Amino acid sequence: MVDLDKKSYFYVAYCRDQTFYGGYTTDLERRLEQHNTGKGAKYTRAQFRRPVQMIYAESYTSKSEAMKAEYAFKKLSRNKKEQFLKGKGIVTPFGQYTYCTVYPGVHPEKS
Repeated sequence: MVDLDKKSYFYVAYCRDQTFYGGYTTDLERRLEQHNTGKGAKYTRAQFRRPVQMIYAESYTSKSEAMKAEYAFKKLSRNKKEQFLKGKGIVTPFGQYTYCTVYPGVHPEKS
């Protein structure tokens, strides 16, 4: 049986080394904690990348859609990632955000 209330998320984390990490999760708070304790993705395990800040997220009703959004974001150049975020109202300095607003899902290539 499919849980219709279960959400999947595509998110963007801003790392201490000023890089972006795009990912997928079903629990944003848990995933942020995993990244910041070195138990998240290999990319964010490096001490020089932590702490990370969750600066953007989109909610989806399926894992597949969230993962498609993650994949599309990861294919973008740094400049295109910044343009995508600025188009969503996330502006520099990216490290200024202390919370993350979750938006309805839209693929980066469609925005």
